[in-house]
Amino acid sequence: MAPDAAGKGLLLKADPIADAFHAEVKDALAASHRAPTLIGILATDASPSRFYAEFTRKQCEGLGVRFILKEVGSAVKQKEGEADEARSNGEGVEEAIIEANEDDDVDGIMVYYPIFGGRQDHYLQQIVSPLKDVEGLHSKFHYNLYHNIRFITPASLTSTLPSTKVTQPVIDDIPPPGTVKSIIPCTPLGVVKSLEYIGVYNKILTYGDRAYGKTVTVINRSEVVGRPLAALLANDGARVFSVDLDTIQEYTKRPRSSNATSARQYLPHHTSHPCTLSLEECLAISDAVISAVPSASYKIKTEWLKEGCVCVNVAADKNFEKDVRDKASIYIPAVGKVTILMLLRNLYVVPHRVFCSVLFPCATCCIAVSRAGVQCSATTIVLLHAFISSPFLRVLVVPSVRPHGFIFTS
Repeated sequence: MAPDAAGKGLLLKADPIADAFHAEVKDALAASHRAPTLIGILATDASPSRFYAEFTRKQCEGLGVRFILKEVGSAVKQKEGEADEARSNGEGVEEAIIEANEDDDVDGIMVYYPIFGGRQDHYLQQIVSPLKDVEGLHSKFHYNLYHNIRFITPASLTSTLPSTKVTQPVIDDIPPPGTVKSIIPCTPLGVVKSLEYIGVYNKILTYGDRAYGKTVTVINRSEVVGRPLAALLANDGARVFSVDLDTIQEYTKRPRSSNATSARQYLPHHTSHPCTLSLEECLAISDAVISAVPSASYKIKTEWLKEGCVCVNVAADKNFEKDVRDKASIYIPAVGKVTILMLLRNLYVVPHRVFCSVLFPCATCCIAVSRAGVQCSATTIVLLHAFISSPFLRVLVVPSVRPHGFIFTS
């Protein structure tokens, strides 16, 4: 991608990046035996949330996804002739989440935040079943992300404690038999996919280390966008400066422990180190700069940027100065369209929609569960994976040739 005729860097909108995933998502969803159902819960009258909800509906319709918008609280519009009854932000949202968790016809749940803000929104994020969380905001997914755990068994999502099982490094992005991809928060994943699209990631390098050799500054360390994004990039090999209001941390990937006597081993994953550099010094050596500061007044000085860097604006407000392309080789002003594709991408890998195809050889019975035409409920999936985990069984994952669900033989 070359600069334009005026010598400025390329202005790259999200459309072509989103289009690259549109066909992938559409093909994957079309291969399903039924259209998946996504429920969006809108609990405020905030215009950005309403806009995002309608944008979600439009994208779902274009991909054949059944979308249900559940309006509660102040999002409920007053109907003509009804008594004037004031509804507050968030009223009924917890009940709506619980109902969606318990509805086996619902495959994925998303909630339009902010509602209350801060810890109360974080509490709501933990109520959403991790088996249906397409936004990847549940703490179980954050734990997996921070520890570079990329593939999981759905049964692990029902445990109250982190797994103590030693996990081996992965060599590609195809889930090993009996596992699914751990859901990654949509916006950080959208940014990573954008960086992959423009070549910041080196596809020649080993999977899981394709950002090696790159230095990236991420401005904002919130648990929704900034910190997960910085961790993702560091887990992929980058040197990352995580910038917040009053501190800068450096993230690098931790080497595998060589201590054989350690009771707990870990995958190589990002660790945080103190940083003595200023923001200006970080930007001067950064190959990519990503900003997600929710403030119209916050601007990154163009003169501080490294010549030829890549700049990505994630916030609703523009965090870069108007002349950013005088220094940046590529400037992506928004990633919203990529984010929604990542959410719908998560919809077909969310554990609730896992199609089981397992064979249990044992002395008394064999149970086969077909991929063809069988949708397992969240409860069934957990029970199956608990069964798989039994020390008395050997498990062989095979493609089932049977057209229907459960076959018992003695």
